[in-house]
Amino acid sequence: MKRMLLVLLSLSLVALGAMPALAAGPAAKVSDLSWITGHYEGPIGQGMLEENWVESKGGTIGSFVRATNGEGATSMIELIVVEETMGSLVLRLKQWNPGWKERYREPQVMELVSIEPGKVVFKNTGEGGISQLGYTKSGKNFTISVTPPNGKQRDIKLMSK
Repeated sequence: MKRMLLVLLSLSLVALGAMPALAAGPAAKVSDLSWITGHYEGPIGQGMLEENWVESKGGTIGSFVRATNGEGATSMIELIVVEETMGSLVLRLKQWNPGWKERYREPQVMELVSIEPGKVVFKNTGEGGISQLGYTKSGKNFTISVTPPNGKQRDIKLMSK
């Protein structure tokens, strides 16, 4: 009997260790991100960046992102979905180049680090891509804080339209 309990306990621990570490962040619901809903745009390099966040519904909130170059041609499309998972939030994003060519095969997955009114921060759960991604809104000002693997945070300032 003891041996069977030890085997079951060992198998349970192995199974738990094999599960992805998602939604380990603070407790939150997508409705906590209602402040992010809206259309934002601003300069990025020689071009423009647009983020279009739809209202939260059904446990998700999402954004369509488009970057254009100096000539006004689309240079990147990105889809972002934030969903409730295990009492917290998980952000998934995927990017494409013109012609619907994937920049990378799998979506990047990020878990919630912190959330407060008008500010949210997610961190990468895997390798590569963005290390940390944050959004802040104050009045018409909307800031995207992107931290690449080298650790140098870059703030992209957009305005509400």
